Amino acid sequence: MGVKALGYVVIETTDADKWQEFLCDVAGVMRGADAADGAAQYRIDERQFRFRIEQGARERFKTAGYAMADRAALDALAAAVTAGGRPVDWFDAASAAARCAAAGFATSDPAGNGLEFYVGSADEFAAPTPFESPQGVAHFITGEMGMGHAVFSAPNFAETLSFYRDIVGFRETDMPVFHLFGPEGPPMHFAFLHADNGRHHSLAFAEGPVPPSGAVHVMLEYPSLDEVGKAHDRMKALGYAESATIGRHHTDETVGFYVQTPGGFDLEIGHDSLVIDPVHWQVTQHQGISIWGHEWAWQKAAAAEAAQ
Repeated sequence: MGVKALGYVVIETTDADKWQEFLCDVAGVMRGADAADGAAQYRIDERQFRFRIEQGARERFKTAGYAMADRAALDALAAAVTAGGRPVDWFDAASAAARCAAAGFATSDPAGNGLEFYVGSADEFAAPTPFESPQGVAHFITGEMGMGHAVFSAPNFAETLSFYRDIVGFRETDMPVFHLFGPEGPPMHFAFLHADNGRHHSLAFAEGPVPPSGAVHVMLEYPSLDEVGKAHDRMKALGYAESATIGRHHTDETVGFYVQTPGGFDLEIGHDSLVIDPVHWQVTQHQGISIWGHEWAWQKAAAAEAAQ
């Protein structure tokens, strides 16, 4: 396939200071050296950045950047994306340097979700100083499995799935149909897709309109349940909105919670995620989102409205 892992995310904001507080004081992410173009960079490991925060005119998730195996795989993907009718905008030298990449290009899926693909290993673009969390998180689970995962929405579910599977080369891990509003409610299709690593999914998307924030959520994996709990305490102490209570997923077995970021999408703070064999994995189709827990904010609001 050639897609190795989620390498970074790019976020536009009108309030970079709020993102500083959220990433450092809630998530325990390390502020790195600013990029040459002034963008704020945040680290979770040896790579110079995993979060790139750009000052702009609105709050939105701009793009998810995926690492490719090598230049040949990157070039082949660019040709396939072009043949599939999607735009390919190659990085110039400044853009590549800003991404800590040797080369890469920007594109989008058929729903308009922002994507970038690049070559350049974390070792090749390592920061000059060791990672040190301001909240004492010893490390995040990254390495060959990358930063974590990104989740989008797509109203044109079948077309978007074909793009990721048949053009980009992601492979299906779990393909559930959830009834989020009860058994009589409309079905909602989901696609959990893995890259060439053991993370259950490096990208996923739900059937539905693209939210104004530009994404559904990004996930970071922590080294222990205690670190998840401490992040949960920091979220409450600093007044950030909890999008879902602590629970364990059926799909990737992650234990964690969701918090709303300053950009309007969520950050999933999790631990103990399932590691798969990406070569021999047999596609599953779970019937529910969570084994236990994960009461969502919208569920609480609906219950409160019904009680009234």
